[in-house]
Amino acid sequence: MDNLIEALQIFMKYKNVKWPTNCSHDVLAIMDVEQSEVSKADTKRLDELDFFWSEEYDCFISFHYGSA
Repeated sequence: MDNLIEALQIFMKYKNVKWPTNCSHDVLAIMDVEQSEVSKADTKRLDELDFFWSEEYDCFISFHYGSA
């Protein structure tokens, strides 16, 4: 759970919205944070935390924290 909380704290630096996530079909999506807004260092760390930019979903996603 520590890794998920760390990732959410990184995303919160860029957008602090009321409904920041969407989870369906084993995909946890982070809403409203654009790839271009996130620093290279944070993008690298998010990758280590199992989040990556998805062209298909047009947002950061994780299969690691999605629904089971």
